[in-house]
Formats: sequence, C-alpha cells, structure tokens
Amino acid sequence: MPQPEKPAELEKSLPSSFYTDALMFERERRELFARSWVCAGREEEVEDDGSTKIIDLFGESIIVARLKDGSLRAHYNVCRHRGARMCSDDAKWGLSLRGGAMGEFIRCPYHQWTYGLDGRLVNAPQLSGTDGFDAAKFSLHPVGVAVWGGFIFLKLDPAEGDLISRTLGEDEIGPAPRRLGNYPLARLKTARAISYEVAANWKVIAENYNECYHCGGVHPELCAVVPVFRAGAGLGLDWENGVPHREGAWTYTFSGTTNRKPFEGLSELEKIRHKGELIYPNLMLSVSADHGAAFILWPLAPNLTRVDVRFLFDADEMARDDFEPSDAVDFWDITNRQDWAVCERVQQGMSSRAHDHGYYAPMEDESLDIRRYIAAHIKDA
Repeated sequence: MPQPEKPAELEKSLPSSFYTDALMFERERRELFARSWVCAGREEEVEDDGSTKIIDLFGESIIVARLKDGSLRAHYNVCRHRGARMCSDDAKWGLSLRGGAMGEFIRCPYHQWTYGLDGRLVNAPQLSGTDGFDAAKFSLHPVGVAVWGGFIFLKLDPAEGDLISRTLGEDEIGPAPRRLGNYPLARLKTARAISYEVAANWKVIAENYNECYHCGGVHPELCAVVPVFRAGAGLGLDWENGVPHREGAWTYTFSGTTNRKPFEGLSELEKIRHKGELIYPNLMLSVSADHGAAFILWPLAPNLTRVDVRFLFDADEMARDDFEPSDAVDFWDITNRQDWAVCERVQQGMSSRAHDHGYYAPMEDESLDIRRYIAAHIKDA
C-alpha cells in the first residue's frame, strides 16, 4: 500500500515491525536486554543479611542474595549438577521438596548439592573431598548485579566486573544519577504497588512516557496540576530543572498539595517542581518533592508488557499515624490507566497492514531517543 510523503518537520519513527514482530522481540531479548543493566526491583526486597529473592527475568529464573558484608550477588537458579531449578514451588504436587534457599545456603532438592549465597559449591554428597573432584569448577552461573537509588539492576550476560554489586553511574544508566542526585531515592520505601498488564510493546510505553504531546487530550487531571503540559504540549520544557506546577501546587496529587513534608536536601526548584527520567531499557522514574513513582517494564511478548509501579515515600513519613499515600497513588492510577489505554490503541493501529511507520512531531524530540537506543544495541537495526 503506498505511503504518503514525509511531512515537513516530522521525523520517521521506527518501522511498525519493530513493535509487532516476534523475531524482533526475540532479538531484543537476546541482544539488548541480556546485555544491558535491567531494573529488577528494589533493595528493600533483600534488605537483611542472608535474604534472597527469586526474579523471573525474560524467562530466566534468577536468585538475588544479600551477603553478610552487605553486598549483593545474583546467579541463575540452575544447579550445576543436572540443571535442576533449586528454588521453586512444588505446590502443584501437594508437597515441598527438601531444597531451596536456607539461611546462608542454597540447596538443590534433586541430589542435595549445596551452594553458598556467593555461588560457591560447598557440598556435593559423596563427591566433596574425593580425589579428582574440584568444587571450585562448579560454582553457580553468575548474573551481573548492581544498584542505584535503591533499585537493583541485573545483567544476564555479565562482564567480569559486574559480579559483585556496585553503584551504577552516569556512563552506564544515563544522566539520572546527576539530575536526581538531591532526592533520597535509596532511603525511600514502597508504600503501595500496582501491577498492570498492558497490551502494547514496551517501546510504545517508553515513547509515550518520554513526551507530553498527548497530555492535553489524554490527561485532564494531570494538566490541571501541570498546565504547561497542555499549553505547550511539552515543547520547550526544562526537564533538567524540573516541570513547574500550577500556582500553589507542588506535588502530583489531585489538589497539587499534601500533608507530607518535602524531602530534605532538595533545591528550591525541586521543592516545587516535578522531575522524570527514562532509564533505558525498562525503568521510568517520576519524582515529586514528597514521593516517587517507579515504573518497571517487563516485556512479555511483542504486544504485551507488564508494568509494575511502586509508590515510594520517606520511611519517617510512612511511620506517622496519619500517613496515607492514596492522594498520590489514586492520582497516578488514573494517569497510568489513561496512558495504558492509549498505548493499547497505538499497538492496535501499528498492527494494521496500512501502517508501515509513524512520525515524531517537534515536541516529541525526546521520543527519538528510542531509535538511537535500538540502533546502538541491535545489530543492523
């Protein structure tokens, strides 16, 4: 079907096949997600020494553990002996096998091979201590693990320096560490969480987050608090210093205010403005002066993405008798559902035989990042 000529001042988007094709989706999993630092949760989930968490990362089961020295380690949930999954749920058979994470150890239920939380094999029944058996050759397969802002990042294909947890910097996850340096992200705790299943490709959701050309038509509640989103459609906003609210408003709630205190250490502008960051490939982070909303994208299929949203607050505020996060959570929930609904519309239209590619308007410049990101990670994209 013939396509119209490119309109003046508009840039072509990625081809529609990049959002709909199963082979492209598999290439992304293999060449992009496996080799990138992917956000997989919050450190508060493995806060205590000896604690573990099992994370399903693009079809791979990963064990994340907190060691006694406070560092994190991550390994594939696969025994080196016969490949059994060590930590799992056997409720299907109405029983619980003798294995899994047990204090300082991880035990395979099949033949009782036992590993330390650092992945070292510490016991193989009938083999340990015998001639010719070198336990050092049978450590668990490692996964890269790192942190930033209280978030855990994993890398399925790690380099040697990725195995012991460290803090990621600007050269690895972009400008967020600098732009959000005054916010106490690492100290914040999850007060509420909502999981959404969105029938859209993960890139559609990321692009939607990265522009506000759509805000005037899709988000009346948001634009009532942030009128510049409607007035300028997101064109010319100062993302570096934050987005201003309407007069008298300073946070993302229906009223634009709250009884919660602003975070300590914020600049004068940060106390009255909102900041947002897209940390490729799968973390979208929006912060107000009193709370944050973290969106972790889990691509499940070319046309399906789970979005886990965590609402983050200062622990001292959460300890107050009158703490109630609903003013922020409810505001975000309606905004999110509006976004997911329109993203599903985009996915539906992209699947039409009439659609070959879309266009970016000038106020969607930030959305062009997705093209450069994909080109940098997918060979010959």
